[in-house]
Amino acid sequence: MKKIVFSLLMMAIVMVGYSQDIRGPISNPAPGVLDGVYVKEHIPTKKVVPYEFVREADVAWSKRVWRAIDMREKFNHPLYYPLDDIREGEGNDEWIWKKNTTRWSLWTVIRYHIISGDLTLYSPFDPDWNAWKDGDLFKYPYTPDKYGSSASGNFITDSLFRVAVKGMEYLGYEEFNASPEAVESIEYPGEDSIDADGNTIYYPNEFVWYTGEDIVQYRIKEDWFFDNERSVLDVRIIGICPVVYAKDQAGNITGLKELFWLYFPECRYVFQNFFVQSRHNDSQRMSFDDLFWKRMFQSYITKESNLYDRELQNYRAGVDALLESEKIKEKIFTFEHDLWSF
Repeated sequence: MKKIVFSLLMMAIVMVGYSQDIRGPISNPAPGVLDGVYVKEHIPTKKVVPYEFVREADVAWSKRVWRAIDMREKFNHPLYYPLDDIREGEGNDEWIWKKNTTRWSLWTVIRYHIISGDLTLYSPFDPDWNAWKDGDLFKYPYTPDKYGSSASGNFITDSLFRVAVKGMEYLGYEEFNASPEAVESIEYPGEDSIDADGNTIYYPNEFVWYTGEDIVQYRIKEDWFFDNERSVLDVRIIGICPVVYAKDQAGNITGLKELFWLYFPECRYVFQNFFVQSRHNDSQRMSFDDLFWKRMFQSYITKESNLYDRELQNYRAGVDALLESEKIKEKIFTFEHDLWSF
């Protein structure tokens, strides 16, 4: 009986190993080897816990809030680590990606599933009018059916869509080259290649991928609401957006840049199957979906829904902005407290 059970466990390991790109990174040792004392099957096979259904008539109060999760804060490091490295390979359409074999950072998960076509990327601005930035409304999905050659393609299979995504710098940027190298002519060795219009042909600039180390913060948009049916104050994350430093051609930091927005209810189906490292107990690992569900991250409010549609930085700065953020948090929790009397 023990031999049968062990054989079934080995089969489970192999089957999970074949589907690791779908269900998350799992160490896949040689056949007959169990890397540990038990099969870690909960996170790789768990299903999304659905939200409670909420009727509009049952929502007595709601408030929309935008937050920033700073990756430099130690409490948020489970989202930030482990770091990965990705760079262009020998071919134009190839790249070398070095990542952890058992767990990924949140950015590695997001990038992999955007490339695979499992997550829909929403532009932070109108792609046809860059000055209009309202991407957190999910109005501009950047999909292969609109910017590629077919609706069934993705970043890997559709070269037209791949070029479009790289051109918009959602996943990386072209390295600025002040002195580009000309392509040598095959017909006339030692001379530069010339196109049909008589212009010199240069090698394309190297595409630099954003890695987990480049992610400065994640911005989330969420709704707080009081549900009369359940008599609870609840919260739902609507969207999440990775943010990097904006730099000029000299490499100087000029501010922060939103890469794109993701619809969080769609992300949950991906986040549920990826491990988050526990600081103290390896057997109590949770998924990224669990982490957001349990609010196990440190953040500060950057905006709340208001009459003037302004962010905190428009009327507060520095420490005053952080104090205003705490004041908004206190206002939300005080509202719930004041609903009850004893």
